[in-house]
This record gives sequence, structure tokens and C-alpha cells, in this order.
Amino acid sequence: MKKLPIGLSDFKELIQENYYFVDKSLLIRDLLEEGAKALLIPRPRRFGKTLNMSMLHYFFEKMPESNCDLFNHLKISQYPESMVHQGQYPVIFLTFKDAKKLTWDGCLEKIKNVLSSEFRRHKYLLESSELDLQQKNSFQAIIDGSASQGVVENSLKDLTSYLCVYHGKRPIILIDEYDAPIQAGFMNGYYKEIINFMREMLSEGLKDNQSLHFAVMTGILRVAKESIFSGLNNLKICSLMNNAYSDKFGLLEDEVRDLMDHVGLVDNLDDIKTWYNGYASGDDHTVYNPWSVLNYADNDGKFAPYWINTSENAIIKELIEKGSTDLKLDIEQLLAGNAIEKYVNDNIVFQSVFSQADAVWSFLLFSGYLSFDKIYLKEELLYAELRIPNLEVKSFYKIVILEWLKNNMSMKNYLDMLNSLVSGDIQEFKNIFYDFVIKSMSAFDTGGNEPEKFYHAFVLGMLVSLSENYEVKSNKESGYGRYDVMIIPKNPSMYGVIMEFKKAGTDHIDSLEKSAEMALNQIEEKQYATELRVRGVKKIIKLGIAFHGKKVCVKEKV
Repeated sequence: MKKLPIGLSDFKELIQENYYFVDKSLLIRDLLEEGAKALLIPRPRRFGKTLNMSMLHYFFEKMPESNCDLFNHLKISQYPESMVHQGQYPVIFLTFKDAKKLTWDGCLEKIKNVLSSEFRRHKYLLESSELDLQQKNSFQAIIDGSASQGVVENSLKDLTSYLCVYHGKRPIILIDEYDAPIQAGFMNGYYKEIINFMREMLSEGLKDNQSLHFAVMTGILRVAKESIFSGLNNLKICSLMNNAYSDKFGLLEDEVRDLMDHVGLVDNLDDIKTWYNGYASGDDHTVYNPWSVLNYADNDGKFAPYWINTSENAIIKELIEKGSTDLKLDIEQLLAGNAIEKYVNDNIVFQSVFSQADAVWSFLLFSGYLSFDKIYLKEELLYAELRIPNLEVKSFYKIVILEWLKNNMSMKNYLDMLNSLVSGDIQEFKNIFYDFVIKSMSAFDTGGNEPEKFYHAFVLGMLVSLSENYEVKSNKESGYGRYDVMIIPKNPSMYGVIMEFKKAGTDHIDSLEKSAEMALNQIEEKQYATELRVRGVKKIIKLGIAFHGKKVCVKEKV
């Protein structure tokens, strides 16, 4: 049985050492037919970008030893019009996936190291009479790491020019994970510096470069034109929403079936689909997360959130924790298995992710934390129905919410409160709940005047903590503080719970009690219990809960 390529991204090693390879070599044919001068293919992390770029490197680059044998048994070998390009071009291959540092100086140093390695690969150019003394000095300075920032910014353009003159053929540029240092810059306070640097280097290397044959870049996001690609009018973007290359990143259904058959786990396909499938790619494909599927196979069929455990989730966690009430309402809908309609923009400006509500959903979509069911124009804008793609990603949201709750409240008291609620011990629930409100509300609502943020923490906690045995429904009725919450047991012999929240007009006890009674009456008048009864639940707890600041009143009916 072939070895599984866990963490292996060097195409040549993978083929020569007889690792299991999912053949994506027709990517080469598609690129040759594309004709784009500069192409950006954004995809989520761990979706096969680096391995594909390594494959392109070994296919196109003219090397001392032929690499033709690497492709003899792959799909691309059936296309002679493509195979004539094998080993015919000088190639510049850069990967910035590790250029993620805490400071700008550290990041620039790492980028210099990446460029140094690539220039060293082409060190033979120093022996060429085509380079003058100043060019050779700049070339050597990049290898030594002593080049100025200006020289480094011009390095892509300069190297393509040198290679074109030396080989008599325009080179190909391959840049993997171009946006990794940009995201690090955003998180660590040097966003302006890295944006300015990348704009200069990429514009110099890719825009109107007569020495360039074509360039391919991968990353997670398309960073907006005004931030980095200003003036780069020859750049073509093929995101998750485009049909081009939609089957070349991530694993297709038949590819997963073949892999599972190879490792003897083909009987588990339905569960594998639930855990790791669900990423829409263009109009026609839904793909699996390759990293998770490979790790599942390598761990003898053990289900676990492999992709989540290796991803860098800092931005996502901060977005959810600091998000608005509306964002948390949407997260509740997503966790409940529903889709939400949102405006989608594949031009990401990092600063807007925290300041513009719509940018959050675009960021989550293109980073792989959401997927889409359909895309459509609405009022001349692009909208999508977004959803959580699979059980693995759903587990991530649960982890983030639990960590957020742990940082703001006693989880033991919270879980004790929920246990008393679903076990029917309403008096114990009320005792803990009153204390819980006093101690926890300020953590979620710094003003202490509105219960909405506290309410959403409470409901999100239920969605996460009770999901194994209960379905939790939450719907905003109208205005602030008027919500309907239903806890539906998967075992109909257990208690079902209906909760109605209201904001009282004053903190006077009579007003609180009156509002709680009104909430309880609303449950009766609108017959919220009907759904529970239809599902065979006979033991139903009805709670009317009224807030005013940190004061609360609970009325119950069993």
C-alpha cells in the first residue's frame, strides 16, 4: 500500500518515493489554455495549493536533469500539446507560507531569506557576461541578505529579466501563499509596511513585465486592488465562486472514494462526507478538505478536526468574540444548521473585516469557515446563501464559543444551570440563573443596561453545550430583548423547554414580574409548545424571563 503524503508538498519526492498521489496534473493543461499573464487562485488553507505549485515547478522548469518521467503516468501525459512545454522554461518559485512574524523587521528578514534561496538556485547567472557589475553586486547582495529594501522590491522584475536574457526564453513566476505575511502584518501591527512592500514587489514583477511568460499566485484571499494590486490590470482572479480550476483544489467525491478504497475505509464514506465535505467550488463541484481526509485515513479512520487543529484561527476567534449582536444572531442560525443570506465581496481589505459587517462573511467564506449553496445578483450586488460546510468546521465554532464563555464566566456554574434546567429542577435553575446574571452580564455588556449580549452568550452556550442531546432554536421576535428559545430533546421522553425573554420598563419588582408574566403568556398565546408536542415531547417547561439591567425575574409553568 502506498504511503500517505501527510505534510509532504514536494511533488518530485512524492512521485519518486511512491506516495499516494491524487492526480491534479490537468491543472497544467488548463493553465496553458488559460492565456492569462498573471493569475491568482485563492483557496482555503491546506487545500493542496503548495503541492500543485510544486508540480507546476517541476513540469515547466528547464533543469539539468529531465523531470519528464515524473509525469509519464499522469493524466497530463495524454495531452502531447501540453507535454511539449515540459522542462522548457526558467522558473522563479517562491513560497511565503512561513513569512509570518511578529514584527515587520522579522517579516522582511524572512522574505529576504526566501528570495535569497531562489537567487542562489540561479547563481549561475553570476557567471554570465549578460549581467554588468552593478547587477551582479545587487544579485549577490540578495543572496547574502544585505540588499536594501528597494533592491528587494525590484528583485522579481530583475530576476525575470536576467533569466530571459540568459535562456532566451521568458520565465514563469510561481508564488505560493502570497498573502500569508499580509495576514500576519494585519494581526501584528505592520499591515501598512507589508502592503506597501508587496505592492511594490508584485507590481514591479507582474505588471507590464516584458520578460515574463506568465505568473501564477496562490493564497487564501484576494487582497483588494486598492491595497496591493493597484494598477495590476493584467491580473485574473479565480476564486471559489469561479468555475475555472474548481476541480483542481480539494478532493472530489470519486477521488475520496478511491483513496478510502486504497486504505480499506470505503465503508465509512457517508460519515467522511459529514465530517469533511461540503465546500462549494464553482457551480459544479463540492470538494472535501484534503488535509483532513488524508489525516483521517492515516489515523485508521479516527474522526477529528484535523484542519481546525492546524489552522491559524486568531482572526476568526476575535471576529466572533467581538462581533455585534446581529453577527451572533447569524452564528446562532448557522449553528442550528440554517443558511444565511449575505452580500459577498472577494476584494478583502483587512481593516474592514472588523469595521464592516459584510466583510466578516466574505472573510469567513474565502478562508474556508463557511461555504455557499448558491450565488446570485441582488440589486446589482453579489449575494450568497452561506452555511457551515461540515461537522469539522462546526466543531471549530463550538470551540471558539466555549473558550469565549470560559473567559467570561464560571463554566461549572453555567453547566450546572443547564443541567438543572433540562432535568426539570426549575427552582435550582432559578437560583443559579439569578446569581449567574449578576456575575456574568457585565462581562458581555459593558454598559450593563441591555441584556442582548448576555442573552446571546447564554443561547450560544446552549447551542454548543446541549447539542449532543438537544436541538436549540433561537429566533429574534421584534425589538430588543424579545426572543423565543426552544430546547427540543432528541429523546422525546426528556424535558422540552420554551423560554421567552423580555426587557422590563423599570427595575421595580412589579414591572419585572409583570414583564415575566407577559412573556409566559406569550408562550401560551402563540402556542409555541405545538412543535414540541408534534415531536412527541410531553414534559414541557415554559419560562418567561424579564430583564432590567442586572435585575431579572423568572416565571415558570410546567
